[in-house]
Amino acid sequence: MENKQGMISHWSFDEASGKEALDHVTGINDKIEYVLNEARYNDSHDPQRRKGISGNALMFDGYSNWIARPVEKTVMPQDALTIEAWIAPRTYEKGIEARLSPIVNQHDREKKEGFVFGILRHGQWSMQVGLNNEWVEIWADGHALPLKQWSYIIATFDSRNAVMKLYLNGEEVAAKSIVANTVITPCNKDLMIAKNNKGFILGDTPYVLNMYSGMIDELKMYNRALSPEEVRQSYREYVTPYGGSIPTIPYDDIKLDRRLLANDRHRPQYHISPPQHWMNEPHAPIYFNGQYHLFYQHDPHGPYLHTIHWGHWVSNDLAHWRDLPWALAPEENGLDPDGVWSGSSAYDENGVPALFYTAGDDSSTPNQRVGLARSTFMKDGDNDLVRWEKHPVPVIVQEKGQGFYGDFRDPFVWKDGDTWYLLIGSGTDGQGGTVLAYTSKNMIEWEYKGPFYMSDIKKCSYLGDMWELPVFLPLGHDKTGTEKHILLISPLGPDADVEVFYWIGTFDKEAMRFTPDQEEPQLIDLGDFHFTGPSGMVDPKTDRKLIFTIAQGVRTSEINYYSGYAHNAGIPLSIFLRGDGRLGIRPIEEMELLRGEKLSSIEDKSLNEANDLLKEVKGDMLGIRVELEAGTCTQLGIKLRRSPGGEEETLLYYDRKESALIVDRNKSSLDQLADWDRGVQGGTLELDGENLKLQIYLDRSMVEAYANELKSLTTRVYPSRKDALGIQIWGDGTLTVKSLEVWEMKPAFETAAMTRE
Repeated sequence: MENKQGMISHWSFDEASGKEALDHVTGINDKIEYVLNEARYNDSHDPQRRKGISGNALMFDGYSNWIARPVEKTVMPQDALTIEAWIAPRTYEKGIEARLSPIVNQHDREKKEGFVFGILRHGQWSMQVGLNNEWVEIWADGHALPLKQWSYIIATFDSRNAVMKLYLNGEEVAAKSIVANTVITPCNKDLMIAKNNKGFILGDTPYVLNMYSGMIDELKMYNRALSPEEVRQSYREYVTPYGGSIPTIPYDDIKLDRRLLANDRHRPQYHISPPQHWMNEPHAPIYFNGQYHLFYQHDPHGPYLHTIHWGHWVSNDLAHWRDLPWALAPEENGLDPDGVWSGSSAYDENGVPALFYTAGDDSSTPNQRVGLARSTFMKDGDNDLVRWEKHPVPVIVQEKGQGFYGDFRDPFVWKDGDTWYLLIGSGTDGQGGTVLAYTSKNMIEWEYKGPFYMSDIKKCSYLGDMWELPVFLPLGHDKTGTEKHILLISPLGPDADVEVFYWIGTFDKEAMRFTPDQEEPQLIDLGDFHFTGPSGMVDPKTDRKLIFTIAQGVRTSEINYYSGYAHNAGIPLSIFLRGDGRLGIRPIEEMELLRGEKLSSIEDKSLNEANDLLKEVKGDMLGIRVELEAGTCTQLGIKLRRSPGGEEETLLYYDRKESALIVDRNKSSLDQLADWDRGVQGGTLELDGENLKLQIYLDRSMVEAYANELKSLTTRVYPSRKDALGIQIWGDGTLTVKSLEVWEMKPAFETAAMTRE
């Protein structure tokens, strides 16, 4: 039976819905702050509840939801305090400045006032109090809290008996002596659940760090110290309904829920994306046992770049995808405590996938090394490749003389015969960016082969002084029978043009050197920074050479905060060597699997005739194929996301005189609070007299256009009007619409939007 003696607060979190949590002792209904309580671009959603250890539990998303009770409504115990809770952390925050992610707190560490009870990076946990102008901490050393599992944690402060204690699952795990009869120094702060009173502010952003992510249930506070027997008895009562053991948590109950964002007006739905929060580049694509796997840089704590994990998607067909638990996370293992950054995949000696990644360890110099993780498939037959085992030490540590010391990341690996080949991004001392080359016979021991290729920074200053995310793929043979390869890189540095550049050239496997056909690199995409972060693979099913990219959102930190996500992937591209020696690009054919109803089919119509037929064609998730014959037009194209009167519209067009593909976004949005990039983007496209042939993928804020299988143009638009759904052919003279087809497109993930709560 519950012991209520001395209980001063009890949040059971058993509410089925609503935006408040009842304290059963005081009768106070505390407001639950949550970014989707009143969403700007989305439906309103209540804070999420899940099945708890008893009744329901409250889910905290790691950045936007917490409970704050004003200080004037709180009474802080001074000579004795117990805090108990069931918690299931979804992820660990990085713990900047060693500040806890609180379960509950009312403190000011710098003033040595109040108390905080919570967790730090890698599952360490602690109670900390201000006592007599000292800051006193007790830690549960050796008893880290597991992720995605329930733990019953209790902290007691007992002034009379001069001790602080921590209990885990009913058992004492730490004790600390204190000076007898010292009391907790009062703190003039609000009492907060899941948010730190003194959280670190992340730069010039709205994000406050040191917040808790995961579920909390049965949070109680007492003005006395529970005894060890009371703790054991309470634990037994909680687990008795489960046969005396802590119940497991189904993955669906602890995962980030993408349904919350399905009705966001700007959130793409048939482009792959994380369920919520932050992503940057997708990487390490690999095909295994009938499934495609793609990973991505992910911060599961919020829509900001901080504590980087490897997110994980899987697909049978490159069109329909499933979310899986993240594959790799930072660990207190001496290898990657400060992030698992970009990398790639390869098959090991048994033909099973292995992951190569940039292991971040800020306590080491250099802080970027190459880590290796192997799938456990050979042990457990895990065909979804959910489980990975990390090699205990880095497989490559940069040595001085190997590139620019300290810039060493994003390994790209492939196997050929009995040899593994690895390229990694770096720079040179004053000579510009470079890609370094290594080979291995066992994936563990690597031999340095020198620079794979470097450019002349004096001639190509826009390529910066460091290169990231190298991708190297075979393209086939040219007309002379010479085998060609493509090298893609992403420049970095003060003068760098941060886009995806490539060279086509020849590969000397023995020397591990690449020689481009021409020194000046080219662009795949003409959209100014939206198309970045490349990765690539040779598809063993079709022999296609596939490229995956991030489609940058280019929105302010504030808008990302209020939306709950940042960025998504671009449509996978198939690249090939054209007969004229140029690079060919096309979106993968599998995108047609996401087509829904066909909304329009037009052939050989004038501009006016075509637009008459398009008046009722509307949508923000569309696939479009169009071929335009210029007639008298110098400029011709299509308007997208157009409101009925043209107040908002995005114009995509070809300029024949300038030989340029251009998007004009000056009228894309009337939202003056949306401080995203507007203006005109585009670049050179030589059509050599061909008609303009566009494949366009419109997915809410995403606009991707593929022109004549030569160039793409990726951009973002954020209309404010809900009726900005129309399309219209445009030209500055007469033209003929040779063909135009429009389809509705269906989501890539099999999930329905949540009903309005």
